[in-house]
Amino acid sequence: MSHVRVEIASQPDCWRQAAKLAGSAGLPVPGERVAVAGCGTSWFMAQSYAGLREREGHGETDAFQASEFPYGRKYDRVIAITRSGTTTEVVDLLAALRGKIPTTVITADPEAPVAAIADEAIVLDFADELSVVQTRFATSTLALLRAHLGHDIEALAADGDAAVRLPLPVHPALAEQITFLGRGWTVGLAEDAALKCREAAEWWAEAYPAMEYRHGPIALGREGRVVWAFGEVPEGLSEEVEATGAAFVHSQHNGGYWGAGEREGFDPMADLVVAQRVAVLFATSQGLDPDHPRGVTRSVVLP
Repeated sequence: MSHVRVEIASQPDCWRQAAKLAGSAGLPVPGERVAVAGCGTSWFMAQSYAGLREREGHGETDAFQASEFPYGRKYDRVIAITRSGTTTEVVDLLAALRGKIPTTVITADPEAPVAAIADEAIVLDFADELSVVQTRFATSTLALLRAHLGHDIEALAADGDAAVRLPLPVHPALAEQITFLGRGWTVGLAEDAALKCREAAEWWAEAYPAMEYRHGPIALGREGRVVWAFGEVPEGLSEEVEATGAAFVHSQHNGGYWGAGEREGFDPMADLVVAQRVAVLFATSQGLDPDHPRGVTRSVVLP
């Protein structure tokens, strides 16, 4: 069995463990103006957290790619997310902010360079991964941050337990392309689902805010293609998608993709687990190694 399969299946337990760190030093207090930065999957988790924190009234929260951070803005705290702790853009960001803005890094390696540069370090070493493809570290980071916002992580983990066992709603023989959609905080989840398909399986996958899908991307819809929505679905969108011939996937559409319709409140983060499993299936169906995607490394370290 590939490493990534094991890591995907272990996510609910990792979320439970991450929630225990919700009282860690360095996490924002209500009212602080916060920026969250990362690269790749870590950036998408930053987007999701920023959307949740601001929506729930904890304070203005922005998310940036570490390479595109706006140094001229004033923040009360900057949070950086990096599994390896060696990614050049994140190291550079934390070094540039040192002594100017309080910084917190969330990483999997307590010995990584970022742990010494940031003012505070939160280490999720239990969620580190052998696979190049990020799954459980990223979602455990989001579980930690959601727990800090007061979310019920045990309920989330229960949905995650179901997500690792559910029948998959998409099969590679029936889907040549997938478009993932999200709204608000779930846009980051949709972006990461698409990235998992691209990097692990070299599969044609895109992601958009759900309300933007009608503004051009809907032209991709046709038989043999899939539109998969996370969280809230705009009224009428499923019908418009199906009118193009594309299949519409959502945890509550047509009774739920597990076939029972019993999980009306299925958490979108657990839905991401199902999408991760689909990406691995797409990879293995082509004889690809999902642990070691072509051209992708565990950490981007620039000279």
